[in-house]
Amino acid sequence: MSATLALTVSTPAAVLVRRTDVVSLRAEDRSGGFGILPRHTDFLTVLPASLLRWRCADGAEQFCALGSGVLRVSGGGSVVSVACRQATLADTLAGLAPRIAALRAAEREAESAARVEETRLEAHAVRQLRRLLRPDDSAPSFGAHGESPR
Repeated sequence: MSATLALTVSTPAAVLVRRTDVVSLRAEDRSGGFGILPRHTDFLTVLPASLLRWRCADGAEQFCALGSGVLRVSGGGSVVSVACRQATLADTLAGLAPRIAALRAAEREAESAARVEETRLEAHAVRQLRRLLRPDDSAPSFGAHGESPR
């Protein structure tokens, strides 16, 4: 018998996939697509909204549209765990393209909203610092030796 991977795909609501007969897996992170075979080096990576695909020992290929998440290879390359926000399983690729496009659009929108909020908070912090560092015009100013102005 050839070596296989144990694959688990889970969301906060459910474990969607639990297989022990996976012979290969393809995923993508921000650096691009990559493959995992049994005895792969252990590692951890962040997944954007993307497609996960795997082939089982019987030759069947399965697909999953993922919301952003984390993929971990452990156990000397024998265990692959994927934890994601959302996932949709399918036996064919045909129906998943619109789902992946929607997940990516939602991810872009969330990133854009986060950037806007970050900019707003940064501007607020700068205003606060300027207010605290600016001399108060209503307070009396003193000379170099603590004397009041004449």
